[in-house]
Amino acid sequence: MQAVHQLAERLIQNVGQVILGKRDVIELTVICLLCQGHLLIEDVPGVGKTMLAKALARSLGGSFKRIQFTPDMLPSDVTGTSIYNQKTGDFEFRPGPIMAQIVLADEINRATPKTQAALLEAMEERQVTVDGVTYPLGPPFLVLATQNPIEYEGTFPLPEAQLDRFLMRVSLGYPSPEQEMAILDAQQFRHPIEQLKQVTTVEALVATQEAIKSVYADKLIKEYIVALVDATRRHPEVYLGASPRGALTLFRAAQARAAIHNRDYVIPDDIKALAPATLGHRIIISPAARLRGTVASDILDELLRTTPVPGARVR
Repeated sequence: MQAVHQLAERLIQNVGQVILGKRDVIELTVICLLCQGHLLIEDVPGVGKTMLAKALARSLGGSFKRIQFTPDMLPSDVTGTSIYNQKTGDFEFRPGPIMAQIVLADEINRATPKTQAALLEAMEERQVTVDGVTYPLGPPFLVLATQNPIEYEGTFPLPEAQLDRFLMRVSLGYPSPEQEMAILDAQQFRHPIEQLKQVTTVEALVATQEAIKSVYADKLIKEYIVALVDATRRHPEVYLGASPRGALTLFRAAQARAAIHNRDYVIPDDIKALAPATLGHRIIISPAARLRGTVASDILDELLRTTPVPGARVR
């Protein structure tokens, strides 16, 4: 796992030149990338959501497209459309911005649900179907979506089906006063992203994505994951618990986190560290609990405290 650890550390340090003081969030972003998953960055405006996505794209190289979602955007603006060519007498497909290796879906919740749904097939099946013709999306295909909290005006909440397709949901949060001072100093003359360089290749990334699948996870670890996910479905304050896709993404993310920390085996601490980011957006709180101010993070904290943690045994 030394090669995986080194590649991940290069990415984390490179992105850390732009996003100061947020190593934990950057590590989650890299884990999501290594798991071939999609990332939802949710926070208030101005904390660096778009810049995090841009910095990761520049660190990777490969093709990159940005989609600025607006209320008047159509699904064809995302997937592409067929245009009639008068010279040849045929319809020609003009690919949309989704046809790239890294796609930044900026302010995704400002688009209508119809346009948001244009991403569903691409995110899950890594292909796009336009006018009955299917176009595959080459690896690595990663959607980095940003959104502002839904209580802001002019936004549309993401459907549950689309939320479930994001491997993780993370939040940057406000910087500390010391970190904010460092940001002012770093951007006094120019933005650090202008000098950011590529630190890995697409080929190396794809090889790393395959390598993490060999990280060992004991049966007890898998039972712990299933117990946590099942507990979300049985909790009295939860209307809809995490899906089987949630269990699979938590398992895969734990493998990636172990590899990043230079281990070839998963430990319970990997599960505990990743459960909020991988399961939080898959839990729908009941209306009564929501009125009492209960949020998904409260439920997960309770379940992590009460679900028995497996002990060690000799491999």
